[in-house]
Amino acid sequence: MDYLYEYRDKVRDYECDVQGIVNNANYQHYTEHARHEFLLTTGLSFMELHDQGIDCVVSAIEMRFKVPLRSRDEYAVRLNVKKQGLRYVFLQDIYRLPDETLCLKAKVDVVCLVNGRLGDCDLLAKKLNLLDEG
Repeated sequence: MDYLYEYRDKVRDYECDVQGIVNNANYQHYTEHARHEFLLTTGLSFMELHDQGIDCVVSAIEMRFKVPLRSRDEYAVRLNVKKQGLRYVFLQDIYRLPDETLCLKAKVDVVCLVNGRLGDCDLLAKKLNLLDEG
């Protein structure tokens, strides 16, 4: 898959469980942080959208765990996004570096609440250069 964006980081000790691997809940933090950083590259932030009455919220997440990350592993979260109706579908993969081992495949559906109501967000679609794909 071709990716639109990549965010790199390193596992911190406190993110691991007693088995010495990253606790499953932390992968959701990794993917969320990458989405926020990606949005900043478009000139927007979730806080700025909120201030304009637009709240982007997760409506569904599907995660497939492949290989665990461990303390001090470096990793890359790579993402793509497409628009389907009112949903922004983020396809996010996490790779361990430098060996490029696939650790996680995630699909995250995000919708927008515009002034408290589910709706389309032209500003976000324009910034992400996305056309409605159905």
